Amino acid sequence: MTYLPQPGIQRIVEVASRKGVTLDIRHGLHSTHNAEETAAALSVGVGQIVETLVFVATRGVGRLVPVICLVSGRNQVDLSRLAAVSGETTIREATGREARDLMGYAAADMPPFGHSREVPIVMDQDLSQYEWVWAATGTPGSVLRVGPRTLRVLSNALVAPVARASWIGGANVGTARREPRLQLAAATGA
Repeated sequence: MTYLPQPGIQRIVEVASRKGVTLDIRHGLHSTHNAEETAAALSVGVGQIVETLVFVATRGVGRLVPVICLVSGRNQVDLSRLAAVSGETTIREATGREARDLMGYAAADMPPFGHSREVPIVMDQDLSQYEWVWAATGTPGSVLRVGPRTLRVLSNALVAPVARASWIGGANVGTARREPRLQLAAATGA
């Protein structure tokens, strides 16, 4: 019997393949409803879990424009920072229905790339501190392991400080206090 991947996984595999990347995909996870459960199932730190969040900006009368933010599982997005980086004047988190309608995936399984439409993607710079990060594949119970630089290239993301400042010094007990730095890095590649 030939294994045929789910459509969500197939899309991210195709995107990665076009860019010369082979993905490390893990299947069969039962607890992936939130970053904490996913981290526990993988035996990794919650900061290594990529939350792919869909935000929307309103343009014109009722027209919603999606913006995706890739953020560490230990952080929350600062809407004013995301608005400034994305160039949107007003932005809010999408509802579950809006995320599915706009992007074609359930919010909990949203992959960081391989979407059915072009969408600006912002990646929080905090993810860059890890050797490996883990993200949803678009299919429940499956995740992919990838280096942050590769994730940036695959998602064609702009790297910027979009997390709330509440993580400063609190997440890494026993380590030096980290101050946020503005570092914008445009993705390279096609």
